[in-house]
Amino acid sequence: MVLQLPDSGAEILPDGRRMVPSAARNAGPILDVLRGLGLQGRLLEIASGSGLHAAVMAGELGLDWQPTDVDPGNFASIRGWAGVSAGAIREPVLLDATTPGWAVEMGRWDAVLLVNLLHLIPSVSVEILLAEVAQALAPGGMFCLYGPFLRNGQPTSPGDAAFDASLRAQDPAIGYKDLDWVVDHLTGRGLAVKVVGMPANNLMLVAQRA
Repeated sequence: MVLQLPDSGAEILPDGRRMVPSAARNAGPILDVLRGLGLQGRLLEIASGSGLHAAVMAGELGLDWQPTDVDPGNFASIRGWAGVSAGAIREPVLLDATTPGWAVEMGRWDAVLLVNLLHLIPSVSVEILLAEVAQALAPGGMFCLYGPFLRNGQPTSPGDAAFDASLRAQDPAIGYKDLDWVVDHLTGRGLAVKVVGMPANNLMLVAQRA
C-alpha cells in the first residue's frame, strides 16, 4: 500500500532530483545537531529517500556517506543530489532495515542516520530496525534518529494528532511511536541516549555505543 503523506506530491526537477519540502525544511536543523556531535568516518543513512539530506550534509560534515533505501526507484534522485554535492557520497545501496541480519552484512559504522521513518512502519519492524542499528554501530558510534514521537502515549500538538490519526486510518499497524518505548529499546541494546528538541515539535535522539 502506498501511503498518502503530506509530501506525496514532491516536485521532480529536470535532472531527476526529487525536491521534498519536508526534507528541505528539516535539513538545516538536523545538520546543526550533527555538526555539534563531532562525527567522523563513515555514515550509513537509512531510508535516504530523495537523497537531499546526503547532498546538504555530507560535504559540510566531511563524512564518507553511504545512502541506502528500500526502493530502488529512489536511486535516480539520490544519484542526482549526489551529483550536485561537494560531499563524498557513495553509490546508493538497496537496504530494507526492517529485515533481520542486515547489520552483519553491512558491517560496522561510525554513525547511522535515520530521518522520519518510525511512524511509517509497524512497531515490530521498529524493534528489528533498532536492534540491527545497535549491532551496526562501531565502538563510540552514534545513531541519530529524527522524527515525531508520542509523549506518554499521546501526541503533543493538534497537527501531530491529525497526522497520526491519518496514518492509522490508512494502516492500523503504523503511526507515531512513544518516545519512552523507543528510548527503552535503545538503552536495552547498550546505547546511551540523549534527546534533543527540534523545530515543528520533532525530536532528535542521539544514541551512542560505549
